[in-house]
Amino acid sequence: MTDPPAFELNCPLPFEQPERVLLAHGGGGRLMQNLLQDTLFPAFANPFLAAAHDGARLVLGNQVLAFSCDSYVVHPLFFAGGDIGSMAVFGTVNDLAMCGAKPLYLSVGLILEEGLEMAVLQRVVASMAEAAKRCGVLLVTGDTKVVEKGKGDGLFIHTAGIGLIETALEIGPQQVKVGDAILINGEIGAHGMAVMAEREGLAFEGPIKSDCAPLHELVSELLTAGFELHCLRDPTRGGVASVLNEIAAQAELQIELKAAQIPIDPAVASACEILGFDPLYVANEGKMLIFLPQAQAEAALACLRSHPLGRNAAQIGVVQTGAPRVILHNPYGTTRLLDLLSGEQLPRIC
Repeated sequence: MTDPPAFELNCPLPFEQPERVLLAHGGGGRLMQNLLQDTLFPAFANPFLAAAHDGARLVLGNQVLAFSCDSYVVHPLFFAGGDIGSMAVFGTVNDLAMCGAKPLYLSVGLILEEGLEMAVLQRVVASMAEAAKRCGVLLVTGDTKVVEKGKGDGLFIHTAGIGLIETALEIGPQQVKVGDAILINGEIGAHGMAVMAEREGLAFEGPIKSDCAPLHELVSELLTAGFELHCLRDPTRGGVASVLNEIAAQAELQIELKAAQIPIDPAVASACEILGFDPLYVANEGKMLIFLPQAQAEAALACLRSHPLGRNAAQIGVVQTGAPRVILHNPYGTTRLLDLLSGEQLPRIC
């Protein structure tokens, strides 16, 4: 009688180098970082790109400009608290603001699918115009293309923006220092959950609206008040955890968060728990992470809380010496390593 085959536990690791593009390549996690580091950054290597910030800092004569671009493929086009049009404007305005810039000019590229209702297009365009007016920016150039029915999912938008940097501070991940406080201007995760609820027709006990909003005025107030801002970043794709991992890697420092201090709306927390999502990885469209000296944290929080978009601001962590990673301290005395996701938690939320 032969012995039964030995039992072998086989737990395959997620593949890191797929042969085709996956949704996760655009999700802000590990696969997107691999795509950038292995394919895009080497092909276009230059000092501006190496800064790996939300926009490029360009010196032209005696002026310093910020230049940024983004693309929007959110589905559905309209959701509680926003739509693809306003998000396209606010998103690029926010990227410029994260560079410390005053947003000035935008371009817009529309990729339309054959059969898109004109009423839908007019609604999106009107939303973009209203958002641009709110931000004090001009849409000065653009392009329109149409693809065959079934090839474009209604409407995609690409925006690019130019802003003027008037501060002497060089704001970016490389300026992060040991001892920096990490602030956020409000509750996390609302945008991703709002889009998910609209997409799947879900109703929760409490209403959930996207936090889609422009942050340039809030940044301007911090700069005017004289705070020594080291780094600003809006945690969109991949959420707070993914963005902090990027900053930790670029700064070559350890980031430590306290879970009890991270603001989250109860309705969003409940929705995440029901659906199995971690709110730290859920996208935001009206939040920013702020790195500045600990000695300035309380005054900066007071400044943030005086603005409608910062009334629930909080300090959520600090920067420490150590390996480049993000550690979450739980209220129960345990810690958890927040790594980059290998897959896509919520596709097409921006």
